[in-house]
Amino acid sequence: MTLLNSAWFRTRKMDMLKRFFVALLFAGITLPALATTDYSDMWFIPAESGWGVNLTQNENVVFMTFFIYGPDNKPTWYVAITALDANGNYTGSLFSTVGTYFGAPWNPADHPPATLAGTATFAPVNAYQGTLTYTLLGGPTVSKSIVRETLVTINLAGNYTGGQAGAYSGCDSSSGNSLYKDNFDLQVAHGSGNVIFTFAYFSGTSCTLSGALVQDGQLYSVPAASYQCDSDGGSLNTTASLSEIKKTAQGIEGRFAAPSVGGGCREDASFSANNLVP
Repeated sequence: MTLLNSAWFRTRKMDMLKRFFVALLFAGITLPALATTDYSDMWFIPAESGWGVNLTQNENVVFMTFFIYGPDNKPTWYVAITALDANGNYTGSLFSTVGTYFGAPWNPADHPPATLAGTATFAPVNAYQGTLTYTLLGGPTVSKSIVRETLVTINLAGNYTGGQAGAYSGCDSSSGNSLYKDNFDLQVAHGSGNVIFTFAYFSGTSCTLSGALVQDGQLYSVPAASYQCDSDGGSLNTTASLSEIKKTAQGIEGRFAAPSVGGGCREDASFSANNLVP
């Protein structure tokens, strides 16, 4: 049975209050909008290996390159420029392009303006799955459920230093509902499909999040993580889920959610850290 320590929660909160500015306290907390998920990756259907679509995202625009086949079963080139709409989908125009044979010097005359070919939409289900729909002018409409394609195992192990921002919500006492921020040193141990995140927060609390990793393309998740913390005021032993964990050129980033951290509170947080040079 998981034991939650309300004293730990109160101490954890006070530790951060001493060192960092708590952005807001109010009775009914509204969580801040988190940054849009980065959908940049190679996407495909595992059972239909041989075709796919590359998504490259800049802010709220996603550029798509399709590697698909025409009626003659030969490679066909399409691209799409899509933008985030009010429904959270990326929708835009589909284009066909032509150009110089790759084995010859590039000739701009071989590359006229792209021809409008139809429309394309990517509707995310979550950070790892979505529906790709594209319609060709005078042709078929194709709708596919796609996922990120994993090429190789990405090693998360390392030592990092960074910051975390989060929120406590749904607390039994409205005074517990708050936003917070904290800095930390982080050690990540990664091996045999499991990971351990050890956070040493500058506010004085030490926490570990550990569990089985799931990789989807560039991203990892830990759907069922153990979440344990220790501070001068007590300890916490509960569960959490980590999502959108990504190794970057500069370090590591991710999010986690813990539905019960004491005092009836829920914790949602995002973190980002740079490589700690020895």
